[in-house]
Amino acid sequence: MHKQQTDNRALRGDRNFLWLAAGALVSMVGDQFTLIALPWLVLKMTGDPLVLGTVLAVTSIPRALFILVGGALVDRHSPKRVLMLTKYLNTLLLGALAALVFTGHASLPLVYALAFAIGLSTAFSIPAGSSIMPHVVRPEHLQQANGAMMGIRQLSFFIGPLLAGGLIAVSGSASGGMQDAQGLALAFLFDAISYAASAWTLARVTLRAQPAPAQADAGSVWKSVAEGLRYCWNERSLRVCFAYWAAIALFISGPVHVAVPVLAERIGDSAAALGVLVGAHGAGTLLGMMLSGIRPGLRLRSFGATLLLLDGVIGLLFMPLGLIDATWQGGLLLLAIGMLGGVVQVKVYTWLQRAAPPALLGRTMALFMFIFLGIAPMSSALTGLLMRSIALPQLFAGAGLLLVAIVGITYAGSGMRSIQESPAPGAVPGTGS
Repeated sequence: MHKQQTDNRALRGDRNFLWLAAGALVSMVGDQFTLIALPWLVLKMTGDPLVLGTVLAVTSIPRALFILVGGALVDRHSPKRVLMLTKYLNTLLLGALAALVFTGHASLPLVYALAFAIGLSTAFSIPAGSSIMPHVVRPEHLQQANGAMMGIRQLSFFIGPLLAGGLIAVSGSASGGMQDAQGLALAFLFDAISYAASAWTLARVTLRAQPAPAQADAGSVWKSVAEGLRYCWNERSLRVCFAYWAAIALFISGPVHVAVPVLAERIGDSAAALGVLVGAHGAGTLLGMMLSGIRPGLRLRSFGATLLLLDGVIGLLFMPLGLIDATWQGGLLLLAIGMLGGVVQVKVYTWLQRAAPPALLGRTMALFMFIFLGIAPMSSALTGLLMRSIALPQLFAGAGLLLVAIVGITYAGSGMRSIQESPAPGAVPGTGS
């Protein structure tokens, strides 16, 4: 306990970490402004959930396709340099989007183009941001630093949507423009300024001396990627879990990203309602992560059984979302869903770090991220298409029922329920090799 307190004090006195954390907080809060403003902009321009789904897909697809390339570039260059370039690029892109919305020149093709460019930029910023910490803090402080950054991220999920929804709601419309145009423009402008500010703080971070990375050729990069894919396929515990998470990403992520904004428009017809719903989910996630930190041993007889139980309860809570008629009701449901999801996130990340050998951990985590980044766009587009023919209550009830069914099938047939916290390689009873 004394050593942990000493490490925490040392981390709080580390100027490099403080500059990095301050920039991360500003940038992450700014990101939430765009995550609220972009779907609201599309709904106000078109009123079509399918278009909203395709815009979100256009943002996510380049991120999924190029994230492995982004990781390779980060390995060959300074993560700080790559991250700085993406911050400058996003400042320009979001500033342009703010100007287009405010002046009434934001057309759907331009929104698609800017969404694609923003998604492409994040394909490089994600691996750069996730790999910079070992270059900033001492090895003995790495765990505390990563924990602090995860807390900052979850805090931004809570306060960012509330601030964004409030800003859009109170700012009104530009003269002669569409509803909420002025507020939307200010939200995008805030995110642009947040990127510029975080670039300023990042410039003050001095990286610790690191051994120069080996300059491998392109062929060896793809060989390394293939090696990681083979490992994850041959390791039965990872194969089962990745297949399960892929099913969840396909059937659940779309309703979360597409149907929730439509729900907010139905029950509140206000960006503030959307901010409350998304903020409640973020607050729940933060509470769930805090609970996991306070009670790390809280589980059923195994990691797999605990995960399936929590996801099953999430499915049950998802089902009544389409029946609510007040923002506070949706906020309570999403708060509970977020809290259970926060516990799941911590358990999944911890299990993956224990399950994969250190030499393959980076590629294992990259594949985990790729699953959600690659499948989520398809889920968003599918949800938008479904919402042309079915009502919100049917969509949420169907998605929740489907999640419960996936949990049941996985529990009965995959052996996932027997996966332990620290699995031995290949040890998943009931699965084929």
